[in-house]
Amino acid sequence: MSVAERIILGVDPGTTVTGYGLISVRNAEMKLILLDELMLHKLPNQEMKLKKIFEKTLMLIDEFHPDELSIEAPFYGKNVQSMLKLGRAQGVAMAAALYREVPITEYSPKKIKMAITGNGNASKEQVAGMLQNLLGLKALPTQLDAMDGLAAAVCHHFNNRVLNTGKKVSGWAQFVKENPKRIQ
Repeated sequence: MSVAERIILGVDPGTTVTGYGLISVRNAEMKLILLDELMLHKLPNQEMKLKKIFEKTLMLIDEFHPDELSIEAPFYGKNVQSMLKLGRAQGVAMAAALYREVPITEYSPKKIKMAITGNGNASKEQVAGMLQNLLGLKALPTQLDAMDGLAAAVCHHFNNRVLNTGKKVSGWAQFVKENPKRIQ
């Protein structure tokens, strides 16, 4: 039974760097479409950064027509101003998806790390290394924000994956058990 292709856009929102990753999934096989980051540090103010995030997200949606958007939720920190900025960045990316009627799923950083590595406290480098292995990437980008966006997309795929048997996979451990040849 052939399953239709799904395209998932993953976003790691930030007001200095926003990471994006796009994957296609057909018959449980993931392929990388795009891995990129939006550098925002040179923009003059917060409003222009938010506008750029909104425009970039809309452009990606219009060009690649993702079926779903997976986004990393802001983590809880002590700096309220930083959390507010991250929340705004997340909000404009979500608004772009809503504007184009693309369903959105939000994942905590811990949930994303757990889905990719099996460890909710994994480092960015560990997540990037696992993604490199899973998707057969030749090299990693200099900034790992793009990999964080990609991780959000892959996390969403793993959390919503239906095998050809029709069974839903409940987690990484079950996936590994049922797919030993896909893990290297």
